[in-house]
Amino acid sequence: MDSSFERECAGIRSRHAIPIRPVFVAAAVLAVMASRLLPHPPNFTPVGTSALFGGACFGDRRAAFLLPLASMALSDLALGFQLHALTVVVYGCFLLEVTLGLWLRPRRRPLPIAGATLLGASLFFLITNAACWLYFYPRTLAGMRDCYASAIPFFGYTLLGDAFFATLLFGTLAVAEGRFPALRERAIPILA
Repeated sequence: MDSSFERECAGIRSRHAIPIRPVFVAAAVLAVMASRLLPHPPNFTPVGTSALFGGACFGDRRAAFLLPLASMALSDLALGFQLHALTVVVYGCFLLEVTLGLWLRPRRRPLPIAGATLLGASLFFLITNAACWLYFYPRTLAGMRDCYASAIPFFGYTLLGDAFFATLLFGTLAVAEGRFPALRERAIPILA
């Protein structure tokens, strides 16, 4: 029996329903960011990938920028990190990764995700180590060489961590979207 009351209740539920996709994406970002609090190899963290994922998957651009950075700031506080000379550079790199995620948004397929993950990790390596060189090493070619050479092992962990967390985040969302149609996003036209 489909009464007008039941139709009206269904309309109220649909107008006041919690938007499930942003909640799912936010929960995924917060869950992987919590893993920063667990023991892990240096630079094997979800931070860069969370920023990329936020940019690619949040419908609201403000949330895409805010949630990954806020969760990083909160986990930094929980870990007892202090502000230092490179803090602004590090956070700036993650803003850049959110922007890269916005570019990735209409191209969310395995190859573009892998490329954006590699590009984000590489930009983080290049930019943060350039700042490290300028702050802490002699401003010579030898100083630059020494700075980047000492950072190479960390870059390996960054690549592994970003690949792992990109697979986890984007893969989980893809599986969930396939299983639960309410999680799917409206089609986004690709701008040339």
